[in-house]
Amino acid sequence: MVTAPPTSSGDLVVARPEGLYCPPGDFYIDPWRPVDRAVITHAHSDHARVGHGHYLAHTDSEGTLRTRLGEITLQTLPYGESIVQNGVRISLHPAGHVLGSAQVRLEHGGRVWVASGDYKTEPDGTCTPFEPVPCDTFITESTFGLPIYRWPTQAALFAEINDWWRANAEQGRASVLLCYAFGKAQRILHGVDPAIGPIVVHGAVEPLNAVYRAAGVALPPTVRVTDPGVDAALLRRALVLAPPSAQGTPWMRRFGNYSDAFASGWMQLRGTRRRRGVDRGFVMSDHADWPGLQQAIAGTGAERVFVTHGSVAVLVRWLTENGLEAQGFKTEYGDEDTEPVAPAP
Repeated sequence: MVTAPPTSSGDLVVARPEGLYCPPGDFYIDPWRPVDRAVITHAHSDHARVGHGHYLAHTDSEGTLRTRLGEITLQTLPYGESIVQNGVRISLHPAGHVLGSAQVRLEHGGRVWVASGDYKTEPDGTCTPFEPVPCDTFITESTFGLPIYRWPTQAALFAEINDWWRANAEQGRASVLLCYAFGKAQRILHGVDPAIGPIVVHGAVEPLNAVYRAAGVALPPTVRVTDPGVDAALLRRALVLAPPSAQGTPWMRRFGNYSDAFASGWMQLRGTRRRRGVDRGFVMSDHADWPGLQQAIAGTGAERVFVTHGSVAVLVRWLTENGLEAQGFKTEYGDEDTEPVAPAP
């Protein structure tokens, strides 16, 4: 990780031990330690944590934040509307990452900064698509900030998944697809062909499906393995969505001779599927790939860029070589694919 050089005393966002801090507004963006006031870009656990006194997030994040964090003091904003905190005008704009994900626009003293949180640039039908927000300074992630990372189109991705599921169903074995419970699971549900067979979901996935459905996202019917009518014959034709933490647990045994797969951007790398111990790997991420990062940064018109988590040094070097002022922010954000999720029925 690149350590940021000293920032200007007039910067709208600086790095503190608690997280990314806005000095004139006296609030934090996605802090990783408890603070009085937090602006949350989205509800993944590395960005939304318990213990803050007051939370501000997009309206569509309310369901996932309350599901994951419990009772919190939460204020919500629609995209594009603004509030003023200690003279700093704050507005939230679509990030295209997961339901309710937002970029945070800060305006103060004639300057505009945007903190993007996590984002992807290709629309997926389950959340409001990414919109570039003009700014002077842009804070970008770089989870997949290497030229090797280039995602297939939505159409190509789901053609692969549907073909795999259909072939397994014709052979009478379940298709177990390991994917993150919040974001990827709902994208898969929205994109697959439910005519192939029934869809079974792990207990960690279904509460988040309910949040998406309540927000108006179209998802096909799903059942849990413990629901009435779910028998061995149904499971042999089913697509089963489960978090990575379910792999190797007793919950998996009920599917018998199943085929398994993993959906992640890391599947782009040779050897990753083998290390995961699965039959198939599908290249699927809720983060921007290398061209997406370039497109998003260019779309802001920013002359100054701060880079957080991921391949920071590579992206900083590429930005510098292309005439932008760039440096890294050290953060505690990570890859949500690795977040542990307790097995459930």
